[in-house]
Amino acid sequence: MSGLHTYDYIVFFVYFIIVSSYGFWIYYKKKSLMSDSKDYFLAEGSLTWWAIGASLIASNISAEQLIGMSGSGFILGLAISVYEWMAAATLIVVAVFFMPVYLKNKIFTMPQFLSQRYNEKVAMIMAVFWLVLYIVVNLMSILYLGALAISGISGLNITICIFALAMFAIFITLGGMKVIGYTDVIQVFFLILGGLVASYLALNLISDQQGVVKGFTILTQGASEHFHLIFKKDNPHYMDLPGLSILIGGMWIVNLNYWGCNQYITQRALGATLPVARAGLLFAAFLKMLMPLIVVIPGIAVYYIVKEDLGGISSENLLTSSGVQDPNKAYPALLGLLPIGLKGLSFAALTAAIVASLAGKANSIATIFTLDIYKKAFETNASERKLVNVGKITIVVSMLLAVLLSLIIGDALMGEGKQGFQYIQEYTGFVSPGIFAMFLLGFFWKKTTSSAALFATVGGFLFSVILKLLPGWVDLSPLYTYGWAVANSSGVFEIPFIDRMLMVFVTCIIGMYFISMYENKRGVVTKGLEIDAKMFRVSTPFAIGSLIIFSLIVALYTAFW
Repeated sequence: MSGLHTYDYIVFFVYFIIVSSYGFWIYYKKKSLMSDSKDYFLAEGSLTWWAIGASLIASNISAEQLIGMSGSGFILGLAISVYEWMAAATLIVVAVFFMPVYLKNKIFTMPQFLSQRYNEKVAMIMAVFWLVLYIVVNLMSILYLGALAISGISGLNITICIFALAMFAIFITLGGMKVIGYTDVIQVFFLILGGLVASYLALNLISDQQGVVKGFTILTQGASEHFHLIFKKDNPHYMDLPGLSILIGGMWIVNLNYWGCNQYITQRALGATLPVARAGLLFAAFLKMLMPLIVVIPGIAVYYIVKEDLGGISSENLLTSSGVQDPNKAYPALLGLLPIGLKGLSFAALTAAIVASLAGKANSIATIFTLDIYKKAFETNASERKLVNVGKITIVVSMLLAVLLSLIIGDALMGEGKQGFQYIQEYTGFVSPGIFAMFLLGFFWKKTTSSAALFATVGGFLFSVILKLLPGWVDLSPLYTYGWAVANSSGVFEIPFIDRMLMVFVTCIIGMYFISMYENKRGVVTKGLEIDAKMFRVSTPFAIGSLIIFSLIVALYTAFW
C-alpha cells in the first residue's frame, strides 16, 4: 500500500524534469518582460484560451478535491459532485456577466475593484482579509491535505512531504503568472490522465476485470445509497448538502463568490481580451463536468471495495493512528492498488495538482500584497522591478507561514476522520456571502455606498458567526419541520452551513440597500462602474457550448435525483 518502486520514482522525476524544463523555457523566453509587475503577476495579454482554462482547473483541482472531495465521495456519495457541476454553470455566468465588467474597467485585482468602486478603506480592509483567508484556510489546507496524500502513497514522513511540496511550489511560482499558466497545461494533462487511470482500475476491480461499464453498473447497484444527488432532511448527511439548497440556494453563493470574486481564480483571465477570457472559462466549464469521474467516483469505489471486502483495500487502510476512520485516506488507498509505473504516473498527477494549486494561490497572495498593500501603503513610487522582487519575497514568506500552520494546526482541523473538503467550504463560507453581496451590488447598482460595502464585509462575517453559535443559545428543533435545521452528530439542531450562507447573503443585500438609500438621500456620492448592455452579448459558439453544459447538468440530475 505505502511505498513506491524505483520505476515509480523514475516516472515522477521525468515529470518533474519536463515541467521544470518547460517552466525555464517560458521564463527565459519572456524574461525581458518579467521586470514589469503586471506581466509578472498577470501574464497580461499572453495566455491563450486553452492555457487559461487549463490553468483554472489545475489551480482549482488540488488536494482539497483529489483528497478532500474523494473523501466526501466515500462518505456522502455522488451528491458531492454538485460543487463541480454547479461550478461549470457558474463559470458560464461569470464569463457572461462578471468578466466584461472587470475587463471594461481595467480591473486587475479584487482590492483594486473595491478601491475603484468604493474607497481605499474598503479595499485595504479586504486586501488584509483576503491575505489571512488565503494563507490560513486555503494555502495551509492544500499543503496539509496534499502532504497527507503524498505521505500515504510514498511512505515518507508527512513533515518531509510538507516541506518538499512547499519548495517545489515556490520554485514554480517565482517564475510569475506566465510560467504558472503554461506549466499548468502540462499539470492538468497529468492530473486528468492519472485520475482517469485510477477510476478505470477501481471500476475494473469491482467488475472482476470485466470492464468499466459493468463495474460502474455494479457500483451504482451495490452502493445505490451513494448515488442520490438530492438529500432529504432525514438523511444523516443533510447537514453537508441540504436538499434543494444545493441547486437554488446557498450553493450559488459558494460558487459565484469563488469563481467570480476570487483573485486566485479570476487572475487567470484578467490579462486577456474578453473573447479569449470567455473561451477559457467555457473550456474550464467542460473540464469541470469531467471532474467527478476523477475525484468522486474513486471515493465511492473505495467505499464499495471496503464494504464488499473485494481485496486490495481494507477498512484498516483508512484508519488513523488512533483508530478513527479517515475518509481523506480513500484516494491514496486507491492509488496504492496501481501497478508499478502507473502508480508513479498517478503520484506525479497528484503532486502536479497540489503544486499547481499552491503556486496559483501563492501568486495571488503576492499580487494582492504587492499591488494593493505594499505599493499603496509603504512605497507608492516603487519601481516595477522593486514590485516584482517584493512579490517574490511575499511568495516565500506566505509559503513558510503555510508550512508552519500545517505543522501546528493541520491535524487538529483536518485530521482524525474529518472531511477536509467540507472544512474548507464551511470556513470560507463565513466570509463568502458578505463579499459576494458587496461585489454584486457594486457591479450592477450604482447607488451602492462604501458604508454599505463595509456593512456587508464586517456585518456578514459577524452574522455568520452568530448563526454558527446560535444552537448553543436557542433550541432550533422547531425549524426541522421546514428543513432549516437538522440534528448534528451531537444531537444539537443547527442550520446547515449552505443555508446559513444564503441567510447571511440576503441579510447583507437588504442591509446594503437601506444603508445606501439612506446615504443617497443625504447626498453621498457613489462611484459606479462603466457598464454597457452590449458587453454581455456572447458569440454563437459560446452560446452553443453553454447550452450543452446546462443540458448535461439537467440530464445528470434527472438520472440520479
